[in-house]
Amino acid sequence: MKKTMLVCMSLLMATGLMNVNAQTPVSYGVKAEMNMSNFLLTDLDAQKSTMKVGPNLAGFMKIDLHPNFAIQPEMMFFYRQSKMETGPVEDTFKQWGMQVPVYAVGQAEVGSGRFYAGVGPFVSVGFDARYKDADINLYDEVAGKTPMNRWDFGMGAMLGYEFSNQVQLNAGYQFGFVNQLDALKDDAKMRTQTVSVGIGYRF
Repeated sequence: MKKTMLVCMSLLMATGLMNVNAQTPVSYGVKAEMNMSNFLLTDLDAQKSTMKVGPNLAGFMKIDLHPNFAIQPEMMFFYRQSKMETGPVEDTFKQWGMQVPVYAVGQAEVGSGRFYAGVGPFVSVGFDARYKDADINLYDEVAGKTPMNRWDFGMGAMLGYEFSNQVQLNAGYQFGFVNQLDALKDDAKMRTQTVSVGIGYRF
């Protein structure tokens, strides 16, 4: 219930940002990124998680409250992969879902463009998660228990540079606070970690 409330609050925050003063400059944009993700493991000494590559596709709204400050909510669809090793056994973990971050952005004119950096919370929901060799959706119940938690909440940071033609180069980092293990949550922890780089365009 708490996680559902966090999702609703984040979506309401993003929607509520639409109701800004009509004089406030609002613009929109799109991003295409490459992500590299893995899990930070606790009490899983026999396992190791290594980053692998996947894509992000996102749209964003930028609300310039001041020449040096803006709010930027985004809606992102992601596909993530990581190599999971348990002793000599290896498998690829695959996940896709949607994420809604809301960044507080500082910005400054640098050269003919603009440098910016932001931090803020995110909430995400996974649509499908599975190991390549097992090919079972880990969000589905198995014997009355769900192997993995589809919800996540955490903090992210981004930085980038926007050229005079409004093309952007972006980089970001996100860390999830929520234990992604469900059935085994009392015995171990598995938290998400993602690094991304990409290109965007603001209309």
